[in-house]
Amino acid sequence: MLNLLETDRIELGVSLYRNEVRFWVSDTGEGIALEDQERIFARFARASSRFRRSEGSGLGLAIVRAIVEAHGGRVELNSSVGIGSTFTLVLPLEPPKEQLST
Repeated sequence: MLNLLETDRIELGVSLYRNEVRFWVSDTGEGIALEDQERIFARFARASSRFRRSEGSGLGLAIVRAIVEAHGGRVELNSSVGIGSTFTLVLPLEPPKEQLST
């Protein structure tokens, strides 16, 4: 369970850009340190923060990345410590050509 402050914000959005659909989740949380930004997508990894407000096994982002990549997409992360994070799932509108031939 998250302990949100009255000033905390979580936003969801979707947009179409060229041949892609982009789903994003943005928050005004503590942010993720640059040295943790790639590591947190590994299985069982978690950001190193003494201010962590939630528990978890560290599998969520690894599963998200695997599903998105299986559909020919990618996950983007934009985060600044003390400001917050935006995770964007970018998926092609058309399936990859190698999936069409099977």
